[in-house]
Amino acid sequence: MSETFRAILVSRNDDKTQTVRVEEMSEADLMEGDVTVAVEATTVNYKDGLAITGKAPVIRRFPLIPGIDFAGTVLSSGHARWKEGDKVVLNGWGVGETHYGAFAGRARVSGDWLVPLPETMSPLDAMAIGTAGYTAMLCVMALERHGISPDRGPVVVTGAAGGVGSVAVSILSRLGYHVVASTGRTSEADYLKGLGAADILDRAELSGPARPLGKERWAGGVDAVGSHTLANVLSMTSYGGAVAACGLAQGMDLPSSVAPFILRGVSLLGIDSVMAPLALREEAWHRLSEDLDRNKLAALSTTIGFDGIIEAARAIVDGGIRGRVVVDMSA
Repeated sequence: MSETFRAILVSRNDDKTQTVRVEEMSEADLMEGDVTVAVEATTVNYKDGLAITGKAPVIRRFPLIPGIDFAGTVLSSGHARWKEGDKVVLNGWGVGETHYGAFAGRARVSGDWLVPLPETMSPLDAMAIGTAGYTAMLCVMALERHGISPDRGPVVVTGAAGGVGSVAVSILSRLGYHVVASTGRTSEADYLKGLGAADILDRAELSGPARPLGKERWAGGVDAVGSHTLANVLSMTSYGGAVAACGLAQGMDLPSSVAPFILRGVSLLGIDSVMAPLALREEAWHRLSEDLDRNKLAALSTTIGFDGIIEAARAIVDGGIRGRVVVDMSA
């Protein structure tokens, strides 16, 4: 095994502009942690795109290796839960934001941040899911806890052609929900129907200013967009329904009113994947191993090598990526 490995390093200049370069590093260059992992697969999320392009302040210390997800094999461990050879997955915990991340051949992290790679998954499978898919499952679980079952009516998924949306559409349809997929890329209608969407909704119907209350159209939703889109989704949610919110592709604002909440009893369920407790993470990954169709997972994924990460990061911010991007670190 090579003593050095390649890593993508993001630095900030004196004028606060970012530079991105590939460097050779060794384990001595890594940050603190009690588990060192050989990164076998990672993925490019929207947040990773923002980190590499600098279009949002995702990175909060410089220089930094970005990449918020990885799957791989434990090389060494001083943590009671892990031993050499264990297969593990990491999502969040500030990795790729304040702690050296996944876009490198090695990662050193706290063992408390890791979960076991499900036995039925390869590292590439896990990264086809990644934080996007894990977040989608957290959204589905939140809707279920709120009593939004398939017999309650349709559910809407916004940003449906993106990473979170694609996995959410696939999971919800497999569980028996009537899924309304909202997307700005209507050319992706066949792709979304292949994942299980029953109806396709042009995002233009949701992206403008919302009325306090609209026609009741769905019992629940998964929203990765925020802003006017989330406001419209809430205004069109039926009595007693719920919307799981996990993203901000349109914006961080929520130009809504209290009407959906006090006149229809609608609930807004906030989903945080970064600091979710271990028990919730393990439940989500267990559910993903059972409730996500592997054939659909392959259909919504594109695999690239390490050399394609920077280009993919730029493309995902520009809206040029469909579904999930998996990085095979051996390629």
